[in-house]
Amino acid sequence: MYLSSARQYFYQEVQQPDEQIDLAKAALYIAQEEYPHLDPQEYINALDTMADELQERLPSQSYPLLIIKTINQYLYDDLGFTGNTKNYYDPENSFLNQVIDRRTGIPITLALVYIEIARRINFPMSGVGMPGHFLIRPNFPEMEIFIDAFNRGEILFPQDCQDKLNQIFNHQVQLQPEFLATVNNRNFLARILMNLKSIYIHQETPNHLEKALAVVERLLLLFPQAILEIRDRGLLYYRLGQFHLAAKDLETYLNQVPNAQDTITIHHILDQIRQK
Repeated sequence: MYLSSARQYFYQEVQQPDEQIDLAKAALYIAQEEYPHLDPQEYINALDTMADELQERLPSQSYPLLIIKTINQYLYDDLGFTGNTKNYYDPENSFLNQVIDRRTGIPITLALVYIEIARRINFPMSGVGMPGHFLIRPNFPEMEIFIDAFNRGEILFPQDCQDKLNQIFNHQVQLQPEFLATVNNRNFLARILMNLKSIYIHQETPNHLEKALAVVERLLLLFPQAILEIRDRGLLYYRLGQFHLAAKDLETYLNQVPNAQDTITIHHILDQIRQK
């Protein structure tokens, strides 16, 4: 399979041990497939510059809440970063270069900017994959607080997260411990890609289906055995008229998950392929 230079860089980055993956670089390699002339180093330098400017604003007393307050003032008041509530499903919200240039994004990409700047001032933070809304938390076990990068760095406690879940899903949702667990780097990148995949698939045009396929291919670079992604790659191949490749993936899916709920549908598609 031919890999573009951006795809090769992404592959090389995510082949490292998880803790060594550079999230910002990997996210910029994702964006580089959409923007081939993008220079990742330019945006790494931009993050470095932000961190240097923030360093000069840090309080003399290094209390975590004071540091968070300073980061918030710098990112949201001084630089004007904001959640994109007007066009939430714009794919540009998922590309780190566009988020930095436009100063707007969705929860996970704004969280990425926040985490990357915090890391550079030695204030380590991790992503929290809460359903429906990505959060951040400081890497201090004794501090059970969460930060909503989409809402100007709002500080949340577990009960606030419960309230936010209820609001997102418009009904009472029981907060589970895993909802507030931190995610590793591969899962962080996978969530960015899953957002893009969903946006492209719902666009329905051949161009967007090809972009969705490219996203699934990168998900499979992260998790080569992800059987649902293999199925979805097969379905995208089918919709794009690449029937041989579609059949191969869909047969793999049925062999591995013979009792899946969509077995009848997949068998029907395979029957259609064989008749072509």
